[in-house]
Order: sequence, then C-alpha cells, then structure tokens
Amino acid sequence: MAGSGTAPTIYPTLRYKDAKAAIAFLTDAFGFTEVSVYEGEDGTVEHAELAYGNGMVMLGGERSGTAFSRIAEALGAVSVYVVVEDADAHHERAVAAGAEVVLPLTDQDYGSRDYTARDPEGNLWSFGTYVPRIPA
Repeated sequence: MAGSGTAPTIYPTLRYKDAKAAIAFLTDAFGFTEVSVYEGEDGTVEHAELAYGNGMVMLGGERSGTAFSRIAEALGAVSVYVVVEDADAHHERAVAAGAEVVLPLTDQDYGSRDYTARDPEGNLWSFGTYVPRIPA
C-alpha cells in the first residue's frame, strides 16, 4: 500500500520507553515505513513519523517534566487498527519477526479477516481487511 501524498487528518500518537526499539519493531514486524525521526542531543527519539498505506502514526520516547508527560502519565496501552490488503501475508510477517499475536487470524461476520498483536511495550495493533468509509 503506497501513500497517496494526501495528509491524513487523524494521527495516533504513542509514547514508548524505548522509541528506537519500537521503530525497529514496527518497521520489521508490521511493515511500517520510517518517514522521519528527530532525536534529542542525548540520542533519544523526541518525535518520529511512521507510515503505512495512506495513514501515519507519530511516536516518541517518554520525556519527564513536559506538560504532556504530566497529563499522560496514567494512560494505559493504546489500540490501533490498520487496514492491510492481505491479512494472511501480514500475519506471517509479524509472526516471523516475533510479534506476540493475542487474537488469532480470524474471518469476521462483517467480512473482515484480521488479527491482533501486542508490541513489546503493550500496545495492541489490529490488522485487517475491513475498510471503514466516511459517508459522502
């Protein structure tokens, strides 16, 4: 799935204890493409953008002392759904890369074929063939 050059209007944003490891996992296991990574002077990831199809997620490392870190400290795991063309092939790639599949590859009643995996820091990533549409 190649991007269209059109900017999405929603960007899930995640914080990781080890953002560099998260980027490596998301690209290796799930096929995201690294768009940009901005590091601080100490080499920690302050902001990164990863693309998949025409969507994008933003992520960064935990940073104490910021306004956002103060309001977000009690947040739990995030769950993100990503549309894939071939759920079986995507699942195979994720398993081969060591992803922890927590909901198996399944045909849903509404026509999707999907599965859910947990990333190393506990976020849930669902990949499926169901494509939600915004009404005209």
